[in-house]
Amino acid sequence: MKYYCIGIKGTGMSTLAQILYDLGNTVSGYDDAKEHKFTQEGLEKRNINIFYDNTHVIDDDTIVTYSAAFKEDHPELKRVKEMGLTIKKYNEIMGDIISMFESIGISGTHGKTTTSSLIKHLLENTVGCNYFIGAGNGSVIKNNKYFVVESDEFNKHFKAYHPTYSVITNIEEEHLECYDDINDIRNAFETFANQTSKLVVANGDNIEVKKIHTTTPIKYYGFNEDNDIVIKNLSLTTDGSSFDLFDNKQLIGHFKITLYGKHMVMNATAAIIIAKEIGLDIETITSLLLTFENAKRRFAEQKIGDTVIIDDYAHHPTEIKVTLEAIKQKYPDKKLNVIFVPNTYSRVKDFLQQFIDSFKIADKVYLTEIRCNREKQEDYPGINSKLIVDKLNNAEIISGNEMAKVARGKNELVCFMGCAHIDDLIEAYKKTI
Repeated sequence: MKYYCIGIKGTGMSTLAQILYDLGNTVSGYDDAKEHKFTQEGLEKRNINIFYDNTHVIDDDTIVTYSAAFKEDHPELKRVKEMGLTIKKYNEIMGDIISMFESIGISGTHGKTTTSSLIKHLLENTVGCNYFIGAGNGSVIKNNKYFVVESDEFNKHFKAYHPTYSVITNIEEEHLECYDDINDIRNAFETFANQTSKLVVANGDNIEVKKIHTTTPIKYYGFNEDNDIVIKNLSLTTDGSSFDLFDNKQLIGHFKITLYGKHMVMNATAAIIIAKEIGLDIETITSLLLTFENAKRRFAEQKIGDTVIIDDYAHHPTEIKVTLEAIKQKYPDKKLNVIFVPNTYSRVKDFLQQFIDSFKIADKVYLTEIRCNREKQEDYPGINSKLIVDKLNNAEIISGNEMAKVARGKNELVCFMGCAHIDDLIEAYKKTI
């Protein structure tokens, strides 16, 4: 079959395109962004064509799917509609693919990509697995039994999925442009849980997760003693994190990860439970965790001279807070400078005070203006980055040509944060070092 992916450089769409190609389909796509993005590496490896104008020919038997960032009046979307091509929603195509395998669906407001990557690492190096991870990573080999899929709640996409196993890392208010309130969000996760056939592995320390009612067997994990799997003897050091896991007061094992922060211990615990359920032994799991490297743009470090640069995808206040805490765990003596790119007007509006609170751990905060490709500024009058900056004593607005303002030196660390395209800022900063 032939597929045409509009918005093909988006993290999810890039991954879908790669998987469709690996399943033997002919795949091409369109994107507005001509600059290079890390998400296109897998596309280029497969020689998948990316178009940037509306002059190329699209065959009549092509199935089209498109990113939510593309509005109905976008010229390329209007063109394929006028051609009468079949258009299928992104999540419907993913649902069809997932049903071909025994799948592990990883959901949650935060931690999906890292938890998916951990599970993929454990399975890929043992029993083999296919995977769809929202950091631009996807691969399918038809004779693999398992499929690890990051299951996004945005626009309720994951309600099209019926996984064999599922993980719920946490539930918080997010994407309120798509949901009415926290109850609506929780109900969507509840639907996802009830569409799981064998087992739900869920964060029992999260209040909203514990409110879910499901007929599918569920196993809770966390630090609280009332969980099925309890984390104890936690040690957070500059070398990583170590912990013990107990099942009904019986020691499962002692684990170490080269990841930082309590949230990463929670992600690793979910991955361990899934791997154990599938049949991996504890010795193998323990060994493989030590060789895990996180997904792109998750605490990605570079060192240039005396300066440490971290690139991280965090864009929600909770993610920002735990990531900055993790940086302090690894680099307790360094001055922490943060450059944050807000992604949507609605998120700034909905979580203004939470953003302000999340940055208080940093020594200096720089914010760009809001970068958004799916919302219009005129729909959110008065919403801008200055609202956050004005409430912080250590913050200012910055642009790409002002990177020389950012402190550098032996005791400095610079963390770039945001889910928008921020490579240009990182490169601009490097030129000032």
